[in-house]
Amino acid sequence: MSFEQRVNYQLNKFPSLKRYIKSFYQHVMYALSRKIKSEGNILRISPDDNSHEYFFGYYDKSPWDMSDRFVLCMRANDTWTDVSPKEKADILIIDTSLSESDDNRIKKIAETNSWNVQQACMLQWLGPDYCSRILYNDYRDGKYVAVIKNINNGEERIIQAPVYTVSSDGRMALTLDFSRLYNLRPGYGYYNVPEKTKGDLLPNAPAVWKIDLETNEVKALLSYMDFAKFEPRIEMKESNSVHKVNHLMISPNGKRCMVLYRWFVGDRKYTRLITFDTLDGGNMYVLSDDDMVSHCIWKDDQHILAFENKNNGGTGYYLMRDRTQDYIRCWDELTGDGHPSYSPNREWIVTDSYPDRTRIQYLRVMKDENSKPEIIAKVFSPFKYDNDTRCDLHPRWNHAGDKICFDSVYEGHRGLYCVGIHNNESAITKSNN
Repeated sequence: MSFEQRVNYQLNKFPSLKRYIKSFYQHVMYALSRKIKSEGNILRISPDDNSHEYFFGYYDKSPWDMSDRFVLCMRANDTWTDVSPKEKADILIIDTSLSESDDNRIKKIAETNSWNVQQACMLQWLGPDYCSRILYNDYRDGKYVAVIKNINNGEERIIQAPVYTVSSDGRMALTLDFSRLYNLRPGYGYYNVPEKTKGDLLPNAPAVWKIDLETNEVKALLSYMDFAKFEPRIEMKESNSVHKVNHLMISPNGKRCMVLYRWFVGDRKYTRLITFDTLDGGNMYVLSDDDMVSHCIWKDDQHILAFENKNNGGTGYYLMRDRTQDYIRCWDELTGDGHPSYSPNREWIVTDSYPDRTRIQYLRVMKDENSKPEIIAKVFSPFKYDNDTRCDLHPRWNHAGDKICFDSVYEGHRGLYCVGIHNNESAITKSNN
């Protein structure tokens, strides 16, 4: 691990201090660097429109429908002054078979009142067909809901809770408290509804709910107390520790779910990765508990790839087997955090990076967990988009597994882009950067 990476890991424990040191360092290094805007075979999907911001959301879902022709996209006026903006955002469908000059290429199909810069409104195609219905979160009649919309006839069905993660068959979802998340991490929550647990450091209240998307039944699955009392650590019991959950992700077969359970003691942050049964919240298992776990993805129903710290191995990507302490280290050269995901056939992995010392972000692909990472795109990130309103690339695969979509601001505003993958011929270079 380089000196920079060691310092960054230590600063991750103290987020408020980190942002000031990072900003000063990047300004100095950028002033001394060679300036680039982008590199790679990058195509813009969103319109050439400097007056709006275009983006999709998180890395754990695809904006493409099953045919890989239609792409979901968000459109907003401002995504750099507020991480959870208090204005509506448009939901668009882009017909990528039509030219940019064709007025029928872009179609507005809905709008949402509840969204944030990092994960948007959980917009996605709904399984199992991933072509006829979309799902997104909204604020209606004084509460958060999810909306299932038929794009062929415009019919809507309102689900009486917002969603965080949805099963691949489109029948079940899990969710959490977006209002508590807003107060503790604004870039991932919604502002509309006041938090019922505000001021309660360890609420005696539900933390995870299960939603039947067919019957509209919503029931509490796990509480904050369930997490705090499960194989507790001494830091959890500190009188001033603040507790939350985030980043739910259901396994491909819908039977297990991962969650990041986080607690703060002052500015010090602790995270453990826990898995549990989606049926009833049972069979909880602490998969990783070495203070830092960040972005994760299911490889299959038994394995999870995560960027994390291991006391025996340091920070990096690790492939773990659920309900065991078995793991392997992947790509020793990748010691910086990113958002990983597997191609549909699970043979390729893509991940991104945060802006480096010169504000350059990287997209890398790997053939498997042992192969050499290859850079397929580089993009510049202006200082205007930083900290909570930064633009993470959040790479996502299309269904054919030959294109990767990502958000970027290298043209001066948020846009939706893609880069092709054809036997990795589009790679810029093999690199340890």
